[in-house]
Amino acid sequence: MSYDHTQSSSDPIKPSALALLPLAVFLALFIGVGSYLTWQDVDFAFYQLPAPVAALPAVLLAILLSKDKLNQSIESFMRGVGHSDIIAMCMIYLLAGAFAAVAKATGGVDATVNLGLSLLPASLILPGIFVIAAFIATAMGTSMGTIAAVGPVALGIAEVAGLDKALTAGVVLSGAMFGDNLSIISDTTIAATRSQGCAMRDKFRENIAIALPAAMAAILLFLFHSTPSEAPTVPQIEWLKVMPYLTILVLAVAGLNVFVVLSLGLILAGSVGLLSVSDYGLANWGQDIYAGFGNMQEIFLLSMLIGGLGELMRRQGGLAFLTRLMNKLIGAFSKNNGGEPSQRASELGIAGLVSLTNVCTANNTVAIIVAGGVARELAEQNSVTPRRSASLLDIFSCVIQGILPYGAQGLLLGSVFGLSPLAVVSHSYYCFFLAASALIAVFVKHQRRMAATA
Repeated sequence: MSYDHTQSSSDPIKPSALALLPLAVFLALFIGVGSYLTWQDVDFAFYQLPAPVAALPAVLLAILLSKDKLNQSIESFMRGVGHSDIIAMCMIYLLAGAFAAVAKATGGVDATVNLGLSLLPASLILPGIFVIAAFIATAMGTSMGTIAAVGPVALGIAEVAGLDKALTAGVVLSGAMFGDNLSIISDTTIAATRSQGCAMRDKFRENIAIALPAAMAAILLFLFHSTPSEAPTVPQIEWLKVMPYLTILVLAVAGLNVFVVLSLGLILAGSVGLLSVSDYGLANWGQDIYAGFGNMQEIFLLSMLIGGLGELMRRQGGLAFLTRLMNKLIGAFSKNNGGEPSQRASELGIAGLVSLTNVCTANNTVAIIVAGGVARELAEQNSVTPRRSASLLDIFSCVIQGILPYGAQGLLLGSVFGLSPLAVVSHSYYCFFLAASALIAVFVKHQRRMAATA
C-alpha cells in the first residue's frame, strides 16, 4: 500500500506506539484462535477464523483510538479502502481468480501436468516434478492451486517409483513456492509490487536473479535423490489446452500490462473450453468466471480492510513509529560508509519485518500487505529501489510460508500424502536455498558497490 505521506504543518503526524495496537489485536485474534484450534486438533486451524473477520475488531479499535471526529475517522478509513493501489490490487485478484477457475474447468491444468509428466526421463523424476510444479505455479499464480493439481499426481509417481513420500511432497512444495514467488499473477507479486510502487517486470527481473540459483541448487539436490524408475503413463497431450498458460507467460515476461495479460488469458481459456469441451458453453464460462471471483473473496476483503486500517494507523502515527524504530536499529547496527551499509541494513530490516509478520499470520500475502507500508518508508529513506524492496518482500514472505508447518501449503500436502506437515516442510529445500541466495545477494551487492567506490 502506498499512501500520501505529506501533510500540512498544522497537522503533523507524531510517532505513536499506541497506534499499532489495532494491528496487534488483529494478529492476536488470528494467531490466538489458530493456536487454540491447533491444540484442539482442528484441521486447518489457522484458517477457521477468516482473516477479514479477525480484522474487523482491529478496525473498530483504530477508529476508537483516533483523535479525529468520528466522521473524519470513518472518512480516513474509507480513503484507505479506496486507495488506487488497493483497488488495482483487488481488480487483479478478481481477474487472476477468474483465469485460474476457467483454466481448471476447461482442462488446462490437467493438460499442463500431463505435458510435464510426458517429458520426464526415468532418472529425472524429482527434478521433473519440481519443474512441473514451478511452471504451473508460475502460470496459475497460486501455490495452493498448484499443490491441489500436482500433489495427487506426485503421490502416485512416488508410490510407483518407490520414492520417499516426504521428500516428494517437499519437491511439490518447493516448486509451488517458486512459482508463487515469481508469477506475475500471484497475489504476493501483486501485493508486493503495488505496495512498493514498481512495475511487475522490474520486480520479476530483480527476483529471478536471486531465485534461479536457488532453483538450480534445489534441482541438483533432487537429482541426487532421484532413483531410476519407469514414469507413469499419461494421456495424449492436449496442446490446445496448454496454450493459455504459455501465452500469459510470454506476454507477462514481455512486459504487457497485467490487466491486458489476464484478460487475454481469460478469453483464451474460455475459448479453448468452448472449442474443445463438448458440454462447455457460454453459461458455464460465465459461472466459472464468477466462481473465480468468489475464490478471491477473502484476500479481496482483507486487502480493503487492511488498506483502511493502514491509513488509520498512518494518521495516528503508527507507521511513523515503526519507521523511526527500524531506522534506529539500522543506525545502531550499520556503519554509514557512503550510504551502502545503511542500504544493506534497510534491506535486512525489510526482510526481517515481513518474515516476522508472516510467522504471525501464516499467510504470505497478508504479511506483505501488513508490512508493505513500513517497508516502503524504509526503502525511500535509505535509497533502496522499489523493485528491490518488492523483491525482498515477496522472497522472504514465500520463504517463511514454505517452511511453516501450520501454513496452508504444508497442511494441504500433509493431507494429500498422509504425512505430518512438519515432515513436509522439512523437505522444502528450495525455500532454504532461496533464503540463502537472497541473503548472499544482499551482502555481495553492497560489498561490490563499496569496492567500486573505494
